[in-house]
Amino acid sequence: MTNAERAIAEYDSALVAVARKISVLGALSWAPSAAEQFLDRWRAGDPALPQPTEVRPVDASALETLREVERRCDRGSPRGRFVVATALSYLRVGEMLAVPGTKTFYELSRETYGGASEPLAGTDDTQLSAADALLASTADLTEATREHDYELCLTAEHVRGQLQARVDAFFGAGVVEVVIDRELSAKAAASADRIRIRAGTCFSPADIGQLTEHEAFIHAATALNGRSQRGLACLSLGAPRTTAAQEGLATFAELITGSIDLARLRRLALRIRAVHLAEEGADFIDVFRYLVDAGQTERESVQTAMRVFRGGDVRGRHVFTKDVVYLRGLFAVHTFLRKAIAENRPELIARMFVGRLCVTDVLDLEASFASGLITPAVHVPPWARNVRALAAYLSFSLLTNRVQLARVDYRDLSHDPLSRIAATAPG
Repeated sequence: MTNAERAIAEYDSALVAVARKISVLGALSWAPSAAEQFLDRWRAGDPALPQPTEVRPVDASALETLREVERRCDRGSPRGRFVVATALSYLRVGEMLAVPGTKTFYELSRETYGGASEPLAGTDDTQLSAADALLASTADLTEATREHDYELCLTAEHVRGQLQARVDAFFGAGVVEVVIDRELSAKAAASADRIRIRAGTCFSPADIGQLTEHEAFIHAATALNGRSQRGLACLSLGAPRTTAAQEGLATFAELITGSIDLARLRRLALRIRAVHLAEEGADFIDVFRYLVDAGQTERESVQTAMRVFRGGDVRGRHVFTKDVVYLRGLFAVHTFLRKAIAENRPELIARMFVGRLCVTDVLDLEASFASGLITPAVHVPPWARNVRALAAYLSFSLLTNRVQLARVDYRDLSHDPLSRIAATAPG
């Protein structure tokens, strides 16, 4: 190992040590009682803007370590640039957490996660226009797919047991623990050795499959795989810069395994619309009301609104934009996988699971993959191991995208000349 490589390894280790103490979403989480307090007043006909929990800033010494890594780590190699980019990612959110509810908070959020109006690569769409197109194309199905509180009947305890059994079968017993968390604001969250699900929440049967594919087989798996990477330890980190790729991969996993349903897909689009409304000045109550009118339950609507306004200004404009990453990430991952198949590079698929990284890192770190510095992923979901089936799915989706539905009549889909003859009057 050269002196330069040794220095990168030291900065890599220092980065991991400090980054593991930084939890962006944990710092921004609302108090567990905030949702019920808001709903109580809403149902009483006296809605009021909620008061976010005080944001916990990142320790000054941690920020200084991040600045040191960003300034001094060698950018002359792809491995060094990966460490620098990861450090810079944490530094930006550290600066963001220091100024909650301000314009600077919002600007740093957009720099890190993007905004609703940003373009989608390879299309003429923005994230907002794509979300609106999805909502419009499924509007007539809204009533048929509407979620009702009485359908969300599974307890957190039941879901924990079901999920633990699936997790043990995949990772091995005792590797990843599923726990119920009373402080969790999101429905679920995953790390390398623990999956947390929100206490006091009623889940649907579909949630079990979605949590399995999304939280366990992607988020927990990539974190565990990253933890085993001795040559680049920061692959184990859920760095903010990797959020779009991680959420995109996790959402694609739901899609290809049939675990996602239309209500959830619309919910991801509604989150983008909610971020856009808040960016334009809608306050917490406005966003909540929009989500209810769009077909979400009151409980789901308040949770979505809390996601958008965590750390931000509940009066609007200066908000947290992370929730735009799901659809953008899904587009990026889907396109990346299609391109890998089209260009006969199936090895790129497995590389997506070696740790938590961005789509472009898979290519930028080519030399580290080739040399064995980055080792193959241990935990890879079945759909990603079956490259032939994945190739068939992606190749056919490429063909079907060429069909312009506006030009198609249902009768055009049946090659049955006899039915036409039968419909013709005799003589």
